[in-house]
Amino acid sequence: MHKSSVFTLVNNPNLRISNSQMEVVLEEKDAEEWIYRGEGAVNLVLAYNGTRSDFVGKVLRIQKVPRNGSEDGNGYSGLTKQECLLWKEVNEIVSAPTREIAQHFFVQHVMCPLLGFEHVDAGISIHVTREFLKTAENNVLQQRPSSRVDATKVNPLCDSAMLMSDHSVFPLGMCKEACSISVEIKPKCGFLPHSEFITEDNAIKRSVTRFQMHQALKLNQEKISEVSAYDPLDLFSGSRDRVCKAINNLFRTPQNNFRVFLDGSLIFGGLGGGADTTSCEVGEAFENSLKYVIQAEEGMRTQYFLELISNAVCSSGLLYRLLEVQKLDTTDIEGAIHAYYNIISQPCMVCEQLDKDQSSKRYISPHSISMEESLKIVRDYLIAATAKDLSMIISFRPREAGDVESPYSIVSLESTNQSFDYKASFIDLDLKPLERMEYYYKLDQQIVSCYVQTVKSNHQLDGTVEA
Repeated sequence: MHKSSVFTLVNNPNLRISNSQMEVVLEEKDAEEWIYRGEGAVNLVLAYNGTRSDFVGKVLRIQKVPRNGSEDGNGYSGLTKQECLLWKEVNEIVSAPTREIAQHFFVQHVMCPLLGFEHVDAGISIHVTREFLKTAENNVLQQRPSSRVDATKVNPLCDSAMLMSDHSVFPLGMCKEACSISVEIKPKCGFLPHSEFITEDNAIKRSVTRFQMHQALKLNQEKISEVSAYDPLDLFSGSRDRVCKAINNLFRTPQNNFRVFLDGSLIFGGLGGGADTTSCEVGEAFENSLKYVIQAEEGMRTQYFLELISNAVCSSGLLYRLLEVQKLDTTDIEGAIHAYYNIISQPCMVCEQLDKDQSSKRYISPHSISMEESLKIVRDYLIAATAKDLSMIISFRPREAGDVESPYSIVSLESTNQSFDYKASFIDLDLKPLERMEYYYKLDQQIVSCYVQTVKSNHQLDGTVEA
């Protein structure tokens, strides 16, 4: 995919929200029909559990704000002046009255063309009352992870939420005769950076994945109890054996990167938080839940299901497209941060912290480029950041002998002589705020520093043991 394709479809007349799509209003009485599905850093996700035909098979994304912060400006206002400059080529994003609506147009006009319209649902914005938000939040409070509850709350100033397809089920997935099972995976970054702007102190980034290094920091911060063996390079490799290895490692240590749903209900993984490791009890319960999906003797269903996921990942080709979008980041944060300071017209704090000789030799180029070049570097970096942080959902539905031709792709599981309809979708395509650039840089430095120190400590410990 050529990088100039980022904005080729922004003026597509078929990608507009009609006024009629905003006429639906969710009120306090409707809150009981929405149940907890999960959440990320900025959105609470509720799934519909009622009988209204226009909501069956849908989820609702509701904006959150920091519990200890101001509600003003957290999505209720539009983009900043610098962000309007950054996204000036997409008029719908720039002119959006709120960040939430800007987010919708970002998905519709930027991410859909890049990842494929058939794999992304930008959703529609619908009105919600404050009473609905308050009641819905209270109804799901007990299901939310305590860490999320302590950190965030539903934004009471929002008067709309995003209605989207529930990718964990098929359109007829609510029917009892055709159960659907789906897996949600966070692939993370699938390549190693080779930017000229990576300093010698951070050269480890060229040989160790960001995910693996971040695991060391999370362990140090006690956010996880065990380091995952998952390597994103395996998942993105295109090799069936390596993809199988990646899926198996995700299953063993799912954290918040691997979840499974049966007819829309979570049966494996954490709700909004994470599940560090798969215990024997959890594994047995999951094995039992697969009995209506995988036709195999007890003890083999889980392994065959993981094999099914691997087959779908390989045959879909979806990760090739995702990797192309991730690789829009050609400079790494260590290069993009300088372009960021060009855009905000402030002295570069990174250059001020570096040795003057090192700074003058390495960074004179990014601070002498044009504003248009700076905008492209940062814009591509933020698009890539979205692609590195999204989730992929693959849903399966068993096919019976003699089934009519399916509108979906078909994948075979030779181990059980079964065939499945499957569909793959991308979710959590959040528009990253421009101001996050400084956070990304600081986190990057923290991740690398912690990993390097961990490696040094382990080497010293090994030396002590051998001595």
